[in-house]
Amino acid sequence: MKKSLLSIVFILTVLVGSAQEIPKDTTKVWTKKGNLSLLFNQSAYNKQWLGGGTSNIAGNFGINYDFNYKKGDVVWDNKFILAYGLTKIKGDDKTAKTDDRLELNSIWGKKAKGDWYYSMFFNFKTQMDAGYDKNDVNISHFFSPAYFQLGPGMLWKKSNNLSVNFSPATSKLILVHNHYTEFGPSFGVLQGDNSRFEFGASIAAYYKFVIMANVSIENRLNLYSNYLDNPQNVDIDYQMNVVMKINKYLSANVALQTIYDDNSVQAVQVKEVFGIGVNYGF
Repeated sequence: MKKSLLSIVFILTVLVGSAQEIPKDTTKVWTKKGNLSLLFNQSAYNKQWLGGGTSNIAGNFGINYDFNYKKGDVVWDNKFILAYGLTKIKGDDKTAKTDDRLELNSIWGKKAKGDWYYSMFFNFKTQMDAGYDKNDVNISHFFSPAYFQLGPGMLWKKSNNLSVNFSPATSKLILVHNHYTEFGPSFGVLQGDNSRFEFGASIAAYYKFVIMANVSIENRLNLYSNYLDNPQNVDIDYQMNVVMKINKYLSANVALQTIYDDNSVQAVQVKEVFGIGVNYGF
């Protein structure tokens, strides 16, 4: 827990420092836009409540930050995502995670023709805090697992809100601490190993639009096929973030993520987070 809070403070310091080092009005080749959110959920029941229920409180913290470069025929789009959430149930001494994500996406492109660019992309994903299964057994922690993807390809970019990147030669690396693979495989890494290398093809699509006044929907879809092992089993990672602004500082947010990765779990994983709270753009 303490390590997670220190990580959040460190990242916020870096972001604020970067914003101070490069004033927006003098850096015309860079476009920067970010959103910081603090969401809260709370339920309370007294002893006489016949319908049943358990009092609980939950909070989620998130950063979604874009810093994009464009000069001449060169573009470089970057997105940083951080999300962390906790819930506390009355009568339980422990808190439980409701969200934990640290991700960086970067795509560099040089114009080929029209809306097409020769591209190189990089993706990094991990978590900040320890994770536990239903039996309270530790199954993950910071940088375990950690996912890296890198590859050349072609980028179709219609605007900052609509793009698709195709990479037919993508390298993928999965890292896991070897104490998680001591007795069996973990996150696709074989027993006794601490890494797994894959080589395949990937597609990354991004689409953001406004559905009505003060309601925006951001969609991200990543597909990956490993040439070296069952290429027909395509890994899927779909993320949707809905922001419904109440006013300048208050909003309701819905975050949905759906994952399918048969190397980890041969089932569809779904996570949904909803809350109302403080929303600040920077």
